Parts: sequence; structure tokens; C-alpha cells
Amino acid sequence: MTTKRPSVFQLSSEVRRKGAFALCLALCMLGLGLFATAQGPGANFITFEVPGAASGAYQGTLIESINAAGDVAGNYWDENNMSHGFVRTRDGRITSFEAPGSGTGSGQGTGGCWGINAAGVIVGNYSDANFVYYTILRTPDGRITEFSVPGAGTSAYQGTFPNAINDAGNIVGNYVDSNYVAHGYVRAANGAISRIDVPGAGTSADQGTSALSINHAGVIAGFYFDASSVAHGYVRAANGWITPFEVPGAGTGAGQGAEAWSINAAGTIAGYYVDDLYVVHGFVRAVDGAVTPFSVRDAGTGTYQGTYGYAINNSGIVTGWYIDAGGTYFGFVRTANGAITSFDAPDSGLGNGQGTTPYGINAAGAIGGQYSDSNDLYHAFIRTPEP
Repeated sequence: MTTKRPSVFQLSSEVRRKGAFALCLALCMLGLGLFATAQGPGANFITFEVPGAASGAYQGTLIESINAAGDVAGNYWDENNMSHGFVRTRDGRITSFEAPGSGTGSGQGTGGCWGINAAGVIVGNYSDANFVYYTILRTPDGRITEFSVPGAGTSAYQGTFPNAINDAGNIVGNYVDSNYVAHGYVRAANGAISRIDVPGAGTSADQGTSALSINHAGVIAGFYFDASSVAHGYVRAANGWITPFEVPGAGTGAGQGAEAWSINAAGTIAGYYVDDLYVVHGFVRAVDGAVTPFSVRDAGTGTYQGTYGYAINNSGIVTGWYIDAGGTYFGFVRTANGAITSFDAPDSGLGNGQGTTPYGINAAGAIGGQYSDSNDLYHAFIRTPEP
């Protein structure tokens, strides 16, 4: 995990597993009294490895999504640094899988399993022998369908990337064209694809539009980089109407601004933003447009340190991670009333770039993610609240 990442528009599981780049907000109205540290009490942890996962630095097992039943999907890295997809059901059964056409070299393979819906359908991606990316849809019986968005580039680190799937089978993501400009898309369950380009999105390399999350009603949340490489959030209604939005306190320089990462059934959005000092803060945006910033008390204030709001469930509970002044990652849970609990998975490393990174939360409050230990090896974890 690092505090900076390559462009979000060129996401492979290798990129995203190392943490995220981000955006920020002012801390002035945060209720610091609503904070607790809970490494174990109040929650139960399951940790596991996928058979075949390697045990070297920056290898291991990563969870990237969790559904209502508690099934999780993700990827693992073998001794040749090749990625493989997997799904683990709530009862502990693990099935690994490969997409036909996956490359077999270092940094290639199947992964990026960023969505699993209630039916157990997984959306992920693979990179071929030339590092071109394709999106896959895997049904619970193991059938894999791949697709590319028309206009996606065919050079290294271009192609089609998924970000989420809803229970109706609609998929959102982004594709990178031949000029490394990003465009969002939504793919309906019947295979029809609609392109999403927010007015004002930049048209240079590493700029453009990304669609990050879709709720049951088909409302999409995401962000775009403008011509100055400043990020802005947006909401796209099911009828295609796009509403951009800003987060008060977000910086206006390159690499600053606001990123919307998750939307729940009510239309509430969670994300993060970067202020003019490149410090990161979380935010929640209500359906009426009201924005509430938040920061974890122990979050660092250095460049790209701070609080990363990443996922929100239908109860308005947000999870994500924060990076402290020493560069260590910790998970957090924020309730709808603003109470924040910090946590770290058992055996998480405490060094710079080590620690706990949650990536998903379901309706029951179960959280899936990964942690890196003191040897920089990744392990999957599932955190469930005590009854």
C-alpha cells in the first residue's frame, strides 16, 4: 500500500491493492468526541489465504468486494506475481478462477473483482499478454463472459475496467482509450452499453470520467478529472441526467478535489477529497446535496495522509481507511450519526505502507478487505460486528 497511486483510470488489482490516491476537506466541524479505537472488542475477525497464494512481499490474498450474504471476491498473487481471481462463500468454501485469455507473466492474470452482487455474480477483469485489460462477468456456476467497451484502447494499460455491479446485473466502470483518456460506462444486464462523459471532463491523458458505484435504482456515483487534473464528483440518474457536485474545502490544484466512490439505496454517497495542502478527508453527501466532511482523529496531515471514505451501506455506515503520520494504514467504521471506530486486523504491520485496508461493507455491517503484515505480505480479512 502506498499513499499515492497511478491514475484511477488505469486500475488493475495490483494498482488498487496498494491503496488509493485521494481528495480532501476541512476538518473544522468534526465532532472529535465520537471516536473509539477497537482492534478486536466489538467485532469478530476472520482471516484467510487462498491456497496457492505466494508468501513474499506484496504478494498474498486480497478481498475486493462483499455481498449481502457475506460472500467475498478478490484476487491472489502467486510466486510468479501472476494474479488469479477467487470467490469465498460465507461458509468458507474458496473457488479460484481464471479468465480465458489472461496473460501469464508477472503483473498479468485475472483479478480486479470489484463487485459481487446478491446472486453471487462477480464482475472483474484480466490483463492479457500485452497488458491490455478486459472486463469479465462470472456467474455462480463458473461461466465467464468477457466484454470490452467500443472505443477502448488496445495498448498496454488501456482497455475496459469494472468498478461495481448491482443486484439487477448492471455494471459500471471506465475504459481507457488510445490516448489514455478515461470514459465512464454503464452496461445493462442485457449487454447494452452506454458511455458516460461528464461535461467539463478533461481530454488529456489521465483525465476524463470514471463511474465508480451503482445502486439498485440505477443511480451512479463517480468523478471526473477536468483539464487541470482537478477531481469533481457527480451523480448520474437512471435516466442519464448528470449532476456534478463540489465538496466545500476541496482543493482546486492538480491532484486535488473530490472523488465519489460509493452510493447506497437512498442515494447517499461516500467518498473523499484532497484539500489545498494535499491532506485527505472523508465526506458523506446526502441525496439533497448536503455534504458532511469527516476525519478520523488519529489521521495524519502530511501529503496524501488522512481519511479515505470508501464504501457505504444502506444504513449509512461508511468504511474506509486512514493513514497516520507514520504512513501506517488503519480501518475505520463511521455510523450514520457520525460516531467513528478505528480498527486494525490481527497481525497487521505497523510500518510505513503497512496496515489494514477495508474495501467493502454489506447491509449487516460485515467488512471485507486486506491487511499487510510486518513483512509486507497481504492477507484477506472479514470483520463482522458482534451481535
